[in-house]
Amino acid sequence: MDAAPDFSSTTGSAPGSTDDPGSADGSANGSANDPGSANGSANGSGSADGSAPRLDLDLAHVRAFAATAESLHFGQAAARLGISQQALSKRVARLESLLGARLFDRDGGTRRTRLTDAGERFAPAAREALAAGERAVAAVRGGRQALRLDVWGHLYAPMRTVAHAADAAAAADPALRLEPGPGRDWPSVAEALLSGAADAGFGRVHPLPDGRDRGLAHRLVRLEPVDAVVSAAHPLAGAAELRPADLRDSVLWAPAELPRLDFLRRFADDFGIARRQSGPNLGPDHLVQHLRADPRSFTLVPADAPLPSVAGLRSIPLTGPTPLYAWSLAWRDTPRHPLLDALLGAFTAAARARRWLDYVPGRDWLPDADHAQLAPPADGGKEDNPPPSRSARF
Repeated sequence: MDAAPDFSSTTGSAPGSTDDPGSADGSANGSANDPGSANGSANGSGSADGSAPRLDLDLAHVRAFAATAESLHFGQAAARLGISQQALSKRVARLESLLGARLFDRDGGTRRTRLTDAGERFAPAAREALAAGERAVAAVRGGRQALRLDVWGHLYAPMRTVAHAADAAAAADPALRLEPGPGRDWPSVAEALLSGAADAGFGRVHPLPDGRDRGLAHRLVRLEPVDAVVSAAHPLAGAAELRPADLRDSVLWAPAELPRLDFLRRFADDFGIARRQSGPNLGPDHLVQHLRADPRSFTLVPADAPLPSVAGLRSIPLTGPTPLYAWSLAWRDTPRHPLLDALLGAFTAAARARRWLDYVPGRDWLPDADHAQLAPPADGGKEDNPPPSRSARF
């Protein structure tokens, strides 16, 4: 957790204080005492039928809350919105006053911030309100909406798959404008989806601890065979193909901390690869240079993923069984982006045309965590067509 800034401006500001009218996020701010002001401040008047007073929330206040809830750091949230920390603190304080509940606990001793129970309950609806506001603006202004897609697993070249689906989606729905962006890993992309910073994600999905993926949905879109990549000096480098069990005396090289690489960790556990090493992910060039220099090591790379043209390497197909890397599309359960269905349809069409979802029990291997995503085969698992032949590269 980052150290929190001085919160004296938050706790000391008057609950009814107004925001800086010149804030960089472009929100309109009227007088906090004027219920009819343009910013939609709280209207305390009761309705004609005597029901509870209507509460009209300013989206600038909601946006300040959402940014702070995502980072749990007032300084970082203010920088993200392009406003001062004091202005952000006033907006959060005003929102808490309007709702009649504290949304954040601020620990002066540890200088840490966390959501209260009320804040946890408010967060999903706040993100939905902001997304609805964006859709409303886009509907009035016209033009094509953008769908923000966070992509992770970059060492395995995910954009190869995204490109096929994006082309199909653009042809089927000209309104779809896809904006891919880099994600660090699945936990960080899950956080971005829940916060509304991304509309969808693409990569390998696996269960996250403590329910951190609660509120997200995902669909399997591609199963890709992986090869073993070894130095030409590796004892098994001359093989035309290998079984995963053949690698038990080798050292699995993981281009990140192994707990973060769920697929490699599960592969090593299931096939008894006891010797494991890891290092920073510095890209494919660094990866292949390490493998070429260490004749004991191997790693796994999708069969179709491009590797640098470096002499002294072998990429060998794995069979008996063939490990499959599961690529999935993920999104928030609610609110769904209006163009998400078009993207899902494009991935489905590409998977059908390219046989991306071929899976035969016994022939193929998937981590247990991926089995739940498999649709039961219509023919009970019978393989109508053999897989295309694969030969060692380099």
